Amino acid sequence: MKPKNVLITTVACLVLALIVLVAFVMPAEYGEDPTGFGELIGIKGMSGYTVGALSGEDVYYNTDEVYFFLEPFESIEYKYMLAQGQSMVFSWDAQDEVTFDFHSEEEGSDPEDAVSFDVGKADARHGTYVAPFAGIHGWFWENRGQSEVEVRLRTTGFYTAATTFSASGEQHREFAGDSRK
Repeated sequence: MKPKNVLITTVACLVLALIVLVAFVMPAEYGEDPTGFGELIGIKGMSGYTVGALSGEDVYYNTDEVYFFLEPFESIEYKYMLAQGQSMVFSWDAQDEVTFDFHSEEEGSDPEDAVSFDVGKADARHGTYVAPFAGIHGWFWENRGQSEVEVRLRTTGFYTAATTFSASGEQHREFAGDSRK
């Protein structure tokens, strides 16, 4: 290969690498999208949100236990207000299989832009959740069966409030922020 061709090939590779970096890597991995192309093709912020493995809190944790009775084809949502990086341990179970969606809405965003983390049909789920961003985080349950189903949710975490969304309206609860009281 002639030196001129090697130089042209090297420059072309560098230009292509720069285009890939700016158009794909920066939007997907770092959320930086100077061209707007990453958002256009849906990869902006694709690498997700990061939180540390250990985080101290200035407030005490709260414990919550709620029960919902869902008639056939009735649904309900129950969501907690969590700051970015705050966590909760959860366990829910139902008398029969329900359709569920654990999702989050970032503070100040359109509710239509909610992010789902766990969707399916089950009679129980248990785990730990760390909020990737500040906002409301919680469950949607729907009874698609033929008889009433009780759903029981137990949580412990650093949430400050909870909101129930149902056909009868919205109910908001504040937590004291100190489970030792």
